[in-house]
Amino acid sequence: MNTKSERTLVSFDWAAKKILRDKANFDILEGFLTTLLKQEIKILSILESEGTPEHATDKFNRVDLLVQNQRGELIIIEIQNNREVHYLERLLYGSSKLIVDHLKLGESYEQVKKVISISILYFLLGEGETDYVYHGSTAFYGLHDGSKLVLRRHKPEALLDGHIDIAKEIFPEYYLIEVERFQNIIHSDLDEWIYFFKNSEIKENFKSKNIQRAKEKLDLPKMPENERKAYERFLMNKASERGMLESSKIEGKIERTIEMAKAMLAKGIQVALIAEITGLSDEEIVKLK
Repeated sequence: MNTKSERTLVSFDWAAKKILRDKANFDILEGFLTTLLKQEIKILSILESEGTPEHATDKFNRVDLLVQNQRGELIIIEIQNNREVHYLERLLYGSSKLIVDHLKLGESYEQVKKVISISILYFLLGEGETDYVYHGSTAFYGLHDGSKLVLRRHKPEALLDGHIDIAKEIFPEYYLIEVERFQNIIHSDLDEWIYFFKNSEIKENFKSKNIQRAKEKLDLPKMPENERKAYERFLMNKASERGMLESSKIEGKIERTIEMAKAMLAKGIQVALIAEITGLSDEEIVKLK
């Protein structure tokens, strides 16, 4: 393989924020979504989402893309750079809000939109996992025999498709991609996209749908100078935000250590032992009295 032809591309969160919203670049998202969902995806439009508006205090922690496909389904792609304590709760809220927002008052429940939520995570959501891509959906199982309840509708399309699992057609689905857990070993077409998400690089031998188009369209040297400078500012802001988060963590640890030292002082524990446990100096502990 000729490594000289490999180029560093703009990061996927920047692409989602600035480039992928252009209809001319829908093919990049269509390639990724087709590969992930294992069905041909055609994007009709990019809709507004909570992460879309830009303003002076816009945070770089999260980028959202809300897509409507040819079946009328709503697909939200969320790129999350930093850990969020109640992340799963927010995912549930976000998908529920989409459903409510896209059902007009007085409309039949038949008009409820199917929501697919895709999270590209640059932090480890859980512990002890062995995979890096997870899928969750709603299914119903018998309490006595564990059999799956397959709900059916008496509709013409059901006759064409055999029987339709209505639960799958209605309830939201969730995909969690833990980029940091990916070990850069390619086993599938989807791995090629995750490699790109992690390394901002697409190799010449990658063959996943439309991934080579992404390589051409997201090539930083080919972009206008103003876009390159904007990308540089974006990276600097991300680095600054990471620094502020790390500082906050350190400050929080120091505050907890001081509170623990004060509690031990109140219980009459000797200064030397407190210093040994907390790592604070004798002078620092004495000042807390």
